[in-house]
Amino acid sequence: MDKYVTVAELIEEFSLELISGETGLQRRVRTPEINRPGLALAGFLMHFPVERVQVLGRTEMAFLSSMSDEEVTRRVTDLCLAGPVPCLVVTRDLELRPALRSAMQQAVVPLLRTTSSTPKFVGQLTTFLDLRLAPEILVHGVLVDVYGIGILMTGASGIGKSETALELLKRGHRMVADDAVEIRQISDDTLVGTAPPLLQHLLEIRGLGVLNAMTLFGAGAIRTHKRIEMIIELEAWQDDRSYDRLGLDEEKRRIHDIELTCLTVPVRPGRNLAIIIEVAAMNQRLKRMGYNAARELSEKLMSSMEEQEY
Repeated sequence: MDKYVTVAELIEEFSLELISGETGLQRRVRTPEINRPGLALAGFLMHFPVERVQVLGRTEMAFLSSMSDEEVTRRVTDLCLAGPVPCLVVTRDLELRPALRSAMQQAVVPLLRTTSSTPKFVGQLTTFLDLRLAPEILVHGVLVDVYGIGILMTGASGIGKSETALELLKRGHRMVADDAVEIRQISDDTLVGTAPPLLQHLLEIRGLGVLNAMTLFGAGAIRTHKRIEMIIELEAWQDDRSYDRLGLDEEKRRIHDIELTCLTVPVRPGRNLAIIIEVAAMNQRLKRMGYNAARELSEKLMSSMEEQEY
């Protein structure tokens, strides 16, 4: 799927001032990387990343101010004609030379301006593009925030995922998405889950129908997005299956390019899944801090066996 953000969307998101290039507002940005075209303005166009948003800060504008109008027009035109440049953004609300405006207008490349400083704008724009352009998949499941740990509950339809999420909401935790979770990889080690726009805040409970979690439990009971740190697979209890009782061997599941810890929790009458998931979240936090109860028990057993041998 071809993912992109238009220049018009950037203008709306960051309240950018459109200086020229109105006809180029549907130009597409397909990469989250940003470029400061100092070398390109100096005439070195080899390996120039034309597909990136070009940001001109105080340094680049001072360099252009040292040139004649004819030279500014030539350098900017060469930059714009090097490839499909999405747009140029001038930061700090710096004054624009007429030669720059004219060259950008002729090249039909949008020239924009922001009052933000260059580092601040580049950071905000990179974060926005990382999220919007990140690889994305849709997963059937429920995403909840339990003690700060993002837990993706998966399992067969009707196994009790939504009912467990409802119990967690009553216990003061927060819900991100029910039934369908959009998962984006925003960095090499980070997955973020959100609810599809149509299903935001909604929770489906068989026998009750569709509920609005924010209306029932308040705005503090929902989150728009959450980093996913572990997966809990709910499955019907099988008497002939051997379930993990120590937790020494962690099962992993890959989503995009990231492997997440995956716990299989059997479901049968009498098991309080909400409490089990709360404890799983607390245990995950302890592991993140360097403490592993199962490993400690294993080490104590090995130490005891070695002492008995001697």
